[in-house]
Amino acid sequence: MKAITHIKGIAIPMNITDIDTDIIIPAQYLTSTSQTGYGEHAFARLRAEKDFVLNQEKYKGAPVLLTGSNFGCGSSREHAVWAIKELGIDAIIAPSFADIFTNNAKKNGLLLIQQPQDVVDKLMQQATDSNLELTIDIEKQTINTDDLSLEFTLNDFFKHCLIKGLDELDYLISHKSQIKLFKNQQKLDTLFIEKSSGT
Repeated sequence: MKAITHIKGIAIPMNITDIDTDIIIPAQYLTSTSQTGYGEHAFARLRAEKDFVLNQEKYKGAPVLLTGSNFGCGSSREHAVWAIKELGIDAIIAPSFADIFTNNAKKNGLLLIQQPQDVVDKLMQQATDSNLELTIDIEKQTINTDDLSLEFTLNDFFKHCLIKGLDELDYLISHKSQIKLFKNQQKLDTLFIEKSSGT
């Protein structure tokens, strides 16, 4: 997983609420156990409309998605996050996210930023009217535009993993030596207790 400290670029305004995982990556494209190959099919039904925002060349590779509430609802498919990441999106800003999607996003290094509806509406309007460039600072937990500075909350563990480029397994492996020392100490403690009790 790549380390992310800052995310900078224009925001994609997708002003739609209740986008479910089947919209993000339709079931007919879930034909592999690999984490790659889903980006080309991301939002396929919406992209069938020629004027859909993701069909616009200026948003190709844009790192931030602005969208409506309850993003990621529906099934628990992790493929939805993989598809979004393959589009080059590193962060999504919305009023709310579905719980399972949130957990999948954390496991795959996709930053979800929750902001009040009126703030999202303002950003959405600016991004629709003209290119809205955002700078997201992970360490400081801030979003900055030319005329706006916002703060957001972030789980400490996820923040650490995002900055270091670690997934949950990588994090455990990074503490391998400490885990080994702990296990060895447990064995010594068990032996001491057994000897002390005469067993």
